[in-house]
Amino acid sequence: MHIGDRLRALREEKKLSQGDIQERTGLFRCYVSRVENGHTVPALDTIEKFARALEVPLYQLFYEGEEPAEAPQPPKRRVKGEILHGSGRKEARILRQLQRLLGRIEERDKSFLLFMAEEMARLKKTPPAG
Repeated sequence: MHIGDRLRALREEKKLSQGDIQERTGLFRCYVSRVENGHTVPALDTIEKFARALEVPLYQLFYEGEEPAEAPQPPKRRVKGEILHGSGRKEARILRQLQRLLGRIEERDKSFLLFMAEEMARLKKTPPAG
């Protein structure tokens, strides 16, 4: 279904006229007609105005189900059986904090931190002697 068809169906379902949509959105009735007839493709901010005027969540203009569609989950990347840092909430929070702090330190200190992180990672890979 095209966006114009969906807008018309929702408008008629709510027993609203194109003039009602004009009053609620500030868009000209002739523009509403052009969108509904597929002569014009509205910008996203205009589609948001239509959603507010029709008193429906934005997703309903694109999706015909009753509930919002589930967002696809990106596959979890694994390294040797472990989830990479940043793919979970806790890791993402730590990365945001680290990013914020890195923005406040000097370049030579950033280089030193990177060197230390590489050394720590290298040490972790090396089995303990003995």
